[in-house]
Amino acid sequence: MRILVAMSGGVDSSVVAARLQAEGHEVIGATLQLYDARGAAKKGACCAGQDIRDARAVADRLGFPHYVIDAERRFKDSVIERFADAYAAGETPVPCVACNQGVKFTDLLGLAKEIGADAMATGHYVRRVEGPTGAELHRPVDQARDQSWFLFATTREQLEFLRFPLGDMPDKAAVRAEAERFGLIVAGKPDSQDLCFVSDGSYVDLVEKMHPEMAGPGEIVDSTGRVVGQHEGVMRFTVGQSKRLGNAARLDGERQMVVGVEPGLKRVVIGPRERSFVSTLSVRDVNWLVDAPPEGLACRVQMRAREEPRPARVVPTAEGASVLLEEPAMPAPGQACVFYEGSRILGGGFIRRAEATPAA
Repeated sequence: MRILVAMSGGVDSSVVAARLQAEGHEVIGATLQLYDARGAAKKGACCAGQDIRDARAVADRLGFPHYVIDAERRFKDSVIERFADAYAAGETPVPCVACNQGVKFTDLLGLAKEIGADAMATGHYVRRVEGPTGAELHRPVDQARDQSWFLFATTREQLEFLRFPLGDMPDKAAVRAEAERFGLIVAGKPDSQDLCFVSDGSYVDLVEKMHPEMAGPGEIVDSTGRVVGQHEGVMRFTVGQSKRLGNAARLDGERQMVVGVEPGLKRVVIGPRERSFVSTLSVRDVNWLVDAPPEGLACRVQMRAREEPRPARVVPTAEGASVLLEEPAMPAPGQACVFYEGSRILGGGFIRRAEATPAA
């Protein structure tokens, strides 16, 4: 097969390219340039500067062609600006999902088809399984590196074309050992960080720079609008957290948590932790990887990148889906809600709002 390999310059995608070539496939490497080529990307970023040079060095070492695609403008528009806009709307965004769907699985898939490739492969830790009705998306063998939650928006058409060779790898140590065996210079290279475009992990400065109207102190209020405290910046708060509340962390003998963020008013809304959970939530922009029955289906849902899935019933709606949780939870608007059956992803969407009677 002729396979385009999406190469970030890290060890994972480099091993993918080497393994596929060793299996006899015709490999073509491609790297997205996400940052200004004239500048130095910060430590922990990917697809810039040294990463592009590392990807090219791997391609040269193995003897296959390598291309660089300038995606800086699209990355800024579809990932960075959307990230800041979501926070400005009081949501907690997932930029990795936007990156995969906005540039990686759009620009690179387009290139793959233009050059007549039979498939495109990436270094994601997820499994593609051929099922009775087509390709299925599953969690990887290495649960510690599971990236399936971030890939829920992969469409059925894309999944038919994609390959994920690392899904069956036992752990990262085995991947690095493969890199050593192939003589790749990136064998010991550290992983990139999650928010690759945020300097020193401080997304607050980025958002406030793009939305200066949100900068500065504001009020902490309870559900009735009563002012119970002050904060130093609304961007430092997301739904479900209980840190940075100061004296408002406990009111009338009850622990408090953030239940809402109102960026336009620079206001943080809090409520009693024990009475702030909900049993139903609404999900928008749903991507189904199965044919969901109108009456809905029983499954497990995962609402944060690092949490255990919980039992629920998901019912398709005209606006997306309604999720009925067996046990109440505190979902954060803007986060992904991904539907699983065992290791398989059934679909998922973005949490729009909580709309159920609070748990007793």
